[in-house]
Amino acid sequence: MEGRGKAMPCTSSLEGSRVAFCRQFAFGAEKLVEYCSPLFAMFTTPRTLISHFRRQALLLCAALVAWGGVHAADPPGSGAATPYKLRVVGGLAGVNQYTRQEEPFWSKELSRLSGGRFQAEIVPFDRAGVPGNEMLRLLQLGVVPFGTTLMSSFTSQYPEYTAPDLAGLNPDIATLKATLGAFRPYLEKALREQHGVEALAIYVYPAQVVFCKKPLRALSDLSGRRVRVSSSTQADFVGALGGVPVLTSFSQIVSSLTAGNTECAITGTMSGNILGLPTLTSHVHTLPVTWGLAIFGANQAAWAGLPADLRELLKRELPRLESAIWAESERETAEGLACNRGAPTCTGGTKGAMVVVPASPQDERSRQEILASTVLPRWVQRCGARCAQAWNQTIGPARGLLAAPVK
Repeated sequence: MEGRGKAMPCTSSLEGSRVAFCRQFAFGAEKLVEYCSPLFAMFTTPRTLISHFRRQALLLCAALVAWGGVHAADPPGSGAATPYKLRVVGGLAGVNQYTRQEEPFWSKELSRLSGGRFQAEIVPFDRAGVPGNEMLRLLQLGVVPFGTTLMSSFTSQYPEYTAPDLAGLNPDIATLKATLGAFRPYLEKALREQHGVEALAIYVYPAQVVFCKKPLRALSDLSGRRVRVSSSTQADFVGALGGVPVLTSFSQIVSSLTAGNTECAITGTMSGNILGLPTLTSHVHTLPVTWGLAIFGANQAAWAGLPADLRELLKRELPRLESAIWAESERETAEGLACNRGAPTCTGGTKGAMVVVPASPQDERSRQEILASTVLPRWVQRCGARCAQAWNQTIGPARGLLAAPVK
């Protein structure tokens, strides 16, 4: 049967009962659909649903494999060696926010701060074997008790949660902090009440800026150029400037520029440097089109089940980790630009010889106009009344920009 061979990764690293569990879980989902196939047949073929449910079952099994089941920790007295150990899914691998801040906190600092009583294992979410757009659901189910999810992954199911990082909304990190501050109570309440997830920290990634092959004096010069984008609001922003947005994955940026499919690309200042864009492009604009936010959250039951003193320690220390990650992102944004132009201050990347184009007053006026006339209205149009309501209750009043009612 189609897809049966894909079940093997679910069993390859498991023993005994977990092998049986994965097989029974997938088999049970399949039998459920077969049993109900007369009802389902009026909408789609049973085989299609069987395939879908098997994929979902194997997805959950993969997470269970990676994290040893649904337990949030190895509690003292359970047969596991003390200290009490958490299992955590962290942020993106390979970026300074993870390697310099997040990973050391969980793998080293937690033990030091608790006098050795608490420890944690952490793996970045892009190496945990689970698609990013499934992380919120896995947190809700408790399959991943403590995990990080990119807010951009909410775009299709919960677009209202992406409000703080619309293209053109935050021209600097101070503005982003204020925007998030206005939205955060709404977000935390929604995650808690609708998904059973406690938002414990919100992280940020470096600014996403425009790299171009040909000379670029202002944002208006993007008119007529094919520009790599990674989201619908970035596409709206580029389109309003007269550019042609081309949705392209991060892994395809270099090949797309090399083949001539795109002439410019929006990506992080340092990630662009690491990709080698100083050798493929000549100009980089400093205006942040977007940033990139991530939520570190906990399943409510897993959070409530922690020892009280561990919860108090995390309540105290996670805001400090959050602040450190924001400071790291601000530093990396600046260092990426320094490396791309070949400044002596470049220490974490490859020195290039790019022209760094500062945002002009006209660029700032364009940003504000496009946000108000294009990005915000189209986001509300795609999302509907709930996005307009969320915006007008939170960010809109703080920024002096209300969304028009959905017609």
